Amino acid sequence: MKYLKLMILLILAGFFYGCAQKEISKCTLPEHNPEHHYLIGMKALEDGNPELAQEKFERAIYCDENFSKAYSGLAIAKSEKVKRIQDPEIKKIEIERIKKDLKTAKNKAKTPQEEFDYYMAKIRILTNLKPNDWLEETEKAYFNAVDIKVDDSQLTYYQGKEATHYFMGIAYLEAFDFEKAKDKFKAVLNSKRDGKWHEKSDRAWKKADKITRAMAGITVGNAGKKIAVKDSITRADLAALLINELKIDRVFSGRIPAQSQIEKIKPEFVPADILNNPFKQEILTILKWKIRGLEPKYDETVKAYLFKPDEVVKRGEMALILEDVLIKITADEKIATAFFGHEKSPFPDVRTTSPIYNAVMNMTTRGIMEPELSGEFNPERAVDGAEAILAIRMLKQKLNTY
Repeated sequence: MKYLKLMILLILAGFFYGCAQKEISKCTLPEHNPEHHYLIGMKALEDGNPELAQEKFERAIYCDENFSKAYSGLAIAKSEKVKRIQDPEIKKIEIERIKKDLKTAKNKAKTPQEEFDYYMAKIRILTNLKPNDWLEETEKAYFNAVDIKVDDSQLTYYQGKEATHYFMGIAYLEAFDFEKAKDKFKAVLNSKRDGKWHEKSDRAWKKADKITRAMAGITVGNAGKKIAVKDSITRADLAALLINELKIDRVFSGRIPAQSQIEKIKPEFVPADILNNPFKQEILTILKWKIRGLEPKYDETVKAYLFKPDEVVKRGEMALILEDVLIKITADEKIATAFFGHEKSPFPDVRTTSPIYNAVMNMTTRGIMEPELSGEFNPERAVDGAEAILAIRMLKQKLNTY
């Protein structure tokens, strides 16, 4: 009997020992350690892949449940995913989980670099989620991160404290405070040469500066400001700018003497894909005035005409649209053929026989749209928000001369 008990104890001891051995050896390979997974996760965030990032951060926590930086990264990845969630209840649940991860990151932070990562995560999460008083809280996190005494070489992902200025600049950009955003990006550029955040800050500074110049001398509403920071605008965005910033409904209506005639002008039908669009009224107004380039398009899949509000607007398309607006505002039909018969185009990527050539020339010779620095027009490039605002502003100035 004693022998049997001893055997059972030995078997149990062997079992638990085996499990312990398995637990200890689960992350021993060189490429399978928490720091490695953390860095891949942060890179995935840079590449716009929060799903992969979350997977890597969770792997890092599996390797070391006390690894604070993984919880910081996990909270950022989840906040990126929350931006896409429409259901308010699901969003609320996910936000609570993010708060829990962020709190865990703070509690487990034992070194200055881990504390730095925590505050950087807080800046990025607040910027993504924008809760009440988010900018004030972001500024507090920013100053806390700046005050931490840490060796840049120990910041394995951020690689320098100037990262604080870059992400605070992004926060100001999202808050439409473009001058403060420029100051922060400039602080990065002035910090040291060839840092990790210099190239990004240079691009961001140029974007903020372009928006500032585009909005100089005009008052842009909140919808316009949201569009201004976009890297590419949609057909719905352009409709909103033409109605809210250029006021073309009022301008076009002002050229019709009888109110009874204005009331008769209505869209021929309401495309099904704009019913839930936040710019539905603006799109209906555009359809009412039959702006060339912003008409409904036939969709083979659904066998119906749709507005396609989420379709990105390209430079060639915007030239055609704004040319039509210009013709309608000025009532000068000669504009439609002003550059016909040219033998040579000033743009290597727009031939004189191209259907957009006349529109491109009308826009560029009037300074409403600008060619690229390379000398090309680049008709296939997506129009960014600042570029669209600038074109609207220039068109507005032309409007004042007629």
